[in-house]
Amino acid sequence: MTAPEPYAPAPQPAADDGPTSLVRAAIWVAIGALIAAALVCVVWVLIGGQNGIVGRAFLTILLLVGFAGATILDAHLAPRRPAWFALASMGVWIATLLIGAVMIWLPERYSWGGFSRFVQFLFIVLILQLVLLHVRLYLKAFQRYDTTFTRAVAIVTIILVVALAALLIVPLMLGEYLWFPDIYWRVTVAVAILAAVGTAIIPLVNVLFAPKKPRAAAPYPTPYAVAPVAPQLAAPSAPVADPASVAAPQELLPWPTYVDGATPLPMLPDGSPDWGAYYTGYPTPGAHVFGAPEPTAPQTDAAHPASSGYEGFPPPPPLPPRP
Repeated sequence: MTAPEPYAPAPQPAADDGPTSLVRAAIWVAIGALIAAALVCVVWVLIGGQNGIVGRAFLTILLLVGFAGATILDAHLAPRRPAWFALASMGVWIATLLIGAVMIWLPERYSWGGFSRFVQFLFIVLILQLVLLHVRLYLKAFQRYDTTFTRAVAIVTIILVVALAALLIVPLMLGEYLWFPDIYWRVTVAVAILAAVGTAIIPLVNVLFAPKKPRAAAPYPTPYAVAPVAPQLAAPSAPVADPASVAAPQELLPWPTYVDGATPLPMLPDGSPDWGAYYTGYPTPGAHVFGAPEPTAPQTDAAHPASSGYEGFPPPPPLPPRP
């Protein structure tokens, strides 16, 4: 027998699943967008006016820090998410960064424009995140019943939802400098109605045609185990070679005994306790008696015969047969 090598190489731990190549590419794109936004903001600082430059620079720093934190969080959550959702989330944060940089450094036309732009930017972030959540839940519902019809409805609905988000973001972003005619808002409402209809179709189709998951019926517990001997008198079983391969035994109720609490009741041929012997003291013909000799006649009290009870109640059961 050879001794183990004292300096044998230890087994290397399994490598942690890192982000996929697409997610890595998205992270590099996010880094490039961060650098580009920072350079654009620096150029505006150097060549722009002096009106509110300190406040805008502070907001720009907050925007860049928030974008970096969101990107790091997405990178940590990427292994737990589908690849398309990680890419979409990264793209949403890049669009948020660019929109925020433009809104911060765009010249103001009104004295109260700073606070108004901040509120509008929060609405833009909310719209983008709601669109991302909508697409995630909508595709989950679509995967339950994938057909040609539902696939076409899902593609058209996602396009309409993205278009609706763009139609809502543009006025919030450039509302100070652009005038939007009445037809623009009519188209926005029409797209919203179509997107709502497409969103409702997939869940309705799932309710009608999607296969349902079968429900497992709960097993009915048996009160006593059918065994050739009582549990108290059974011999211990041999040890199992592989305990992991044997299912856990069902928890059994204790075998009933006589009134003395020690002598087990006889067992009927069907495996159930002989409750008649509990009240009469005699085992039922054919019942299996555990260690009991020939039964004797039940003892009765002279003052209280066995046929009489107390105020109409049956008499107490006799003691089990004794040797």
